Amino acid sequence: RHPTLPSLLKDSGYRTALIGKWHLGYPPHFGPLKSGYDEFFGPMSGGVDYFTHRDFRGHHDLFLGDQSHREDGYLTDLISQRAVDYVQRGPQGAPFFLSLHYTAPHWPWETRDDAALAAEIKDDLFHLHGGNIHRYRRMIHHMDEGIGQVVAALRDSGQLDNTLIVFTSDNGGERFSDNWPLVGGKMDLTEGGIRVPWIAHWPAVIQPCGISPQHCMTMDWSATLLHAAGVAAHPDYPVDGLSLLPTLHNPQHRVARPLHWRMNHRGQRALRDGQPLQHLVDRQRGF
Repeated sequence: RHPTLPSLLKDSGYRTALIGKWHLGYPPHFGPLKSGYDEFFGPMSGGVDYFTHRDFRGHHDLFLGDQSHREDGYLTDLISQRAVDYVQRGPQGAPFFLSLHYTAPHWPWETRDDAALAAEIKDDLFHLHGGNIHRYRRMIHHMDEGIGQVVAALRDSGQLDNTLIVFTSDNGGERFSDNWPLVGGKMDLTEGGIRVPWIAHWPAVIQPCGISPQHCMTMDWSATLLHAAGVAAHPDYPVDGLSLLPTLHNPQHRVARPLHWRMNHRGQRALRDGQPLQHLVDRQRGF
């Protein structure tokens, strides 16, 4: 078994759960429960209808653990409710690791009030003919409400001050998002495609309103969370990331962090090494 962030934390006494999108393979060979999570609720694929919970092939895709699961409701709300329940039913003082992966605001473009759209787009889940900026904003608003409910559950249970919350994204926005002043978006190695927010909240450790110029990648959060938990990486499988814990203590703390990207789509390459991002596109060879 290749160690993962949740498996390393689980072996050190943490409760672990993934609620939301998985998108890293299907049972019986792959799945959250095979990767260190005690619990899982959500879709296995990358995007599903928010009401029918069917993927773009028309297959039902909502799981509880490693079993197909049926439950009525708007997916964003179901994910939020499960996350709140997970926080509320945990033993007081017991450490936990929760990966909360919303599908919102991924296509199809359905808000909480758009159940009637499910029948219209059942054969075309990409929904290229629909959506608008107002519906997109509402989808994000529903997600924000859920995040607020999770934070409230942490506060009500007395766990908020000593819980590290990380908010980030897997890529830049697409279609109805506005990435200005950055160029490009999802599927690009321009800054609009790879530069995303990272927000960390940990009242017991992080001073409020800090802003850091430190460059980092998502994989750095694995190293950071292990460092914060006092858990070492497996000696045979060192992590690729760099711990950001010193930056969380002092937002002006900076270290050199050369970043490199390679993407088959359009033969893209990108490099960031203390200078403005360098980007190659439609090239078969290059850095």
